[in-house]
Amino acid sequence: MHYRKLLFSAAAAFVFGLSIGRAQDDVYPAKPYNGMLIIKNGTIHVGNGQVIENGTIEVYAGKIRRVGTDIPVPMDDVKVFDARGKHVYPGLILSVSNLGLVEVPTVRATSDVREIGEVNPSIRSLVAYNTDSKIINTVKSNGVLLANIVPDGGLISGSSSVVQLDAWNWEDAAYHADGGMHFRMPTLYNRPNPFAAFLGTQAPAGDPVKRGLEQIEQVKAYFREAKAYAAARDVKETNLKMEAMRNLFSRKQKLFIHCDVVREMLVAVDFVKEFGLDVVIVGGSESWQIADLLKQHNIPVILNQMHSLPNTPDDDVDQPFKTASQLRKAGVLFAINDEDGQHRGKNLPFNAGTAAAYGLGKEEALQAITLDAARILGIADRTGSIEAGKDANILISEGDILDMRSSRVTHAFIQGRHLDLTDKHQQLYERYKKKYELK
Repeated sequence: MHYRKLLFSAAAAFVFGLSIGRAQDDVYPAKPYNGMLIIKNGTIHVGNGQVIENGTIEVYAGKIRRVGTDIPVPMDDVKVFDARGKHVYPGLILSVSNLGLVEVPTVRATSDVREIGEVNPSIRSLVAYNTDSKIINTVKSNGVLLANIVPDGGLISGSSSVVQLDAWNWEDAAYHADGGMHFRMPTLYNRPNPFAAFLGTQAPAGDPVKRGLEQIEQVKAYFREAKAYAAARDVKETNLKMEAMRNLFSRKQKLFIHCDVVREMLVAVDFVKEFGLDVVIVGGSESWQIADLLKQHNIPVILNQMHSLPNTPDDDVDQPFKTASQLRKAGVLFAINDEDGQHRGKNLPFNAGTAAAYGLGKEEALQAITLDAARILGIADRTGSIEAGKDANILISEGDILDMRSSRVTHAFIQGRHLDLTDKHQQLYERYKKKYELK
């Protein structure tokens, strides 16, 4: 991240602090716990489709050591959590988010998500991530423990990183740094905005499809140049933007292509064919139409927003709800996300619950926000399911976590650390309950 951007980030935090206050000042990140921790008597939803009734999880030094039904509970120094009558889940994963980069969208000083210019592969969202955001705890208390923090703007926005949501600073938060590069696909359809006059905006003159195709060719030319740079043995002058693209061509980094309609996704397939990249489609509202093609080229999809209208009047009114089940039937790896600017990821489990009601089984819907999300983000070896050897990123809920009527997360653990789930919503609830002397 450029020095100027770091200064802007600091200034934004300062201005925001003056204007509307800091985060929850009495809610602290949990301390590391290197001892043994036991969760017993719960219904364990492993995250891979398996459910263990009256199960026990043994955690040691932040790692899951054993999961099963016949695990003895030691009598010596051990923390024991009784989950009798409750459900135990892997920590939920928000696959694409601007959490910690944007606080109040209408207050410019609280937004550090966008850089000037069209091509910015050297931008790293991680170093702008604000762990003092008020939003983070409201998301965490609903079961989201990990989030992929994504930059915005331009054609090539920069790299995203997965963070864990209980940290003092971005260095502590980093869970999987710079795992994805983000390409914002230009629009390849002519669909005038009916609210343009009301908003006072005007689209650029000319054919938007032609303009989009020209921009795509420019991006492809840039990728060809970057690939040649990465393959060169003797580079006389270092190019920071080209250096930032190296991991794409070695497949250590994935290319996340943000697009929705079929013709845009066909361009994403072309990137796989020409450059041999590890591509993920973000959005993909029409992905159900070319599911077989996506399966053929091993292209996963992150479905951004379940609760939305169909793309066209010809689509079924419930198409966004059943797209997930159609991808599952075709064998396409996918994750469910929540990009709505109002609840900022808090409704992630309920999006999955909607998909469960429209063709997915409940365990498959859970897998779309845990293990499959981890697979797409390249962290499935560490998290996404409750299995031996993985980090103890675990939730305990009184009800079905996919059902907003019964879901209530009572305990959460990140790498075995027992989290404080107090958030601004709860603090305001307690404040006004006290003011009006409510029971």
